[in-house]
Amino acid sequence: MAAPDGPLVIGVDSSTQSTKVLVVDTATGRVVARGSAPHQVTEEHDSDPEQWWEALLTAVEQCGAPAREAAAVAVAGQQHGLVTLNGEGRPVRNALLWNDTRSAPQRDRLVAELGGPAFWARRIGSVPATSFTVTKWAWLRENEPEAAAATRAVRLPHDYLTGRLTGQGAAEGTTDRGDASGSGWWNGETESYDEEILAHVGLDPKLLPRVVASGEAAGTVRSGLPLPEGILVAGGTGDNMAGALGLGLGPGRPVLSLGTSGTVYAVSGRRSTDESGVVAGFADATHGWLPLACTLNCTLAIDRFAALLGLDREGVAPGGSAVVLPFLDGERTPDLPYATGLVHGLRHDTTGGQLLQAAYDGAVFALLQALDLVLDADADPDEPILLIGGGARGTAWRETVRRLSGRPVRVPRAQELVALGAAAQAAGLLLGRDPAAVARDWDTAAGPDLPAVPRDEAALERLAATLTDAGALLRRR
Repeated sequence: MAAPDGPLVIGVDSSTQSTKVLVVDTATGRVVARGSAPHQVTEEHDSDPEQWWEALLTAVEQCGAPAREAAAVAVAGQQHGLVTLNGEGRPVRNALLWNDTRSAPQRDRLVAELGGPAFWARRIGSVPATSFTVTKWAWLRENEPEAAAATRAVRLPHDYLTGRLTGQGAAEGTTDRGDASGSGWWNGETESYDEEILAHVGLDPKLLPRVVASGEAAGTVRSGLPLPEGILVAGGTGDNMAGALGLGLGPGRPVLSLGTSGTVYAVSGRRSTDESGVVAGFADATHGWLPLACTLNCTLAIDRFAALLGLDREGVAPGGSAVVLPFLDGERTPDLPYATGLVHGLRHDTTGGQLLQAAYDGAVFALLQALDLVLDADADPDEPILLIGGGARGTAWRETVRRLSGRPVRVPRAQELVALGAAAQAAGLLLGRDPAAVARDWDTAAGPDLPAVPRDEAALERLAATLTDAGALLRRR
């Protein structure tokens, strides 16, 4: 292995299904070592935070000597998850993950009881979806009051892992503004926790972590870990915020991420307050904003359709009149938490490949509907969509985005962008620089450009009409 040109940093991506670790050369952005370990997720979409910690340690150990030479570390984690800790800093129960929709009734009541969508959009920048942490805390208090009563600290997934690295106890935790903005109790107007919302859901603000500023350390690595003791631990952030850092994202560049969930986002200098609930007005990990639209059903839903049809995920075929709305786990965009999948327009000559292509179309359709709302009005309509996530490596995904968007697409060569963004945050802390500028120096957004193709208006019209006509059915409990 070539000697690094600068200090080494570690970026951690703790996602729904695994933890990935990168050791990165701060001078060049070159990944000098990597590791990964899986997580278990229950059918109810919850997960034991202790296994995230064990996976992080395993992945760090896989990185070998470079990890033991690192000078700083940062953790990015899946957004929205509710981690409840006892007085000793250990989980009271499994964490409720972002894609758990059990809190839909609590979500509906919270929105109605506190002034409707306009109140929430103004205060927190978003109308809460069932993924938001505030709805999960309300569900826990209603359905598992003993667990809620035993809770002495409430954390997001990245907060929990940062605390394990630094040795912070239940009374000492930290978070950042990006991940906090997806909780449902961080006020974007005041950039502080919202006491009215916390009082309404019965959560003592003393149980929440301190929000560290961009460029501020959360602490240092404690002893007894496979990392150098005393190295800097950055504040960390949510996975989408880290992905934006990993791309060195500037205003006006749209990103479409194809993973377990599908997301569209862009960095903005203006805070979003979308009362429709389509766009979440998140903060980014620095000083700006990250308006974002998210779907629950993306790559896993398409893989499930392919399995049901006995096809490879690339086994699509053009043509046909079928429409698929692959809302297998309910849906967030559009806001249909009780929805199930829907297939419409089958004929005798419909082929399995056409049906699979229709499923791709349905998954991409909702994200593209939100694209204009995510982008600022003065954004360049010819700016390429940056296509990232596991699905970006698939031909069918890339071609579906091109055909339904009518925009050029760029697929960055850099992989593991969330971990890379965490590494950029660690590097920014270490070097005293803007982490997005660090990533731009690393040229992380470089990749092949795919030119625009004519937009498939017929497919878009079929999808829009089906969604409208089936609205009542999709909302049925």
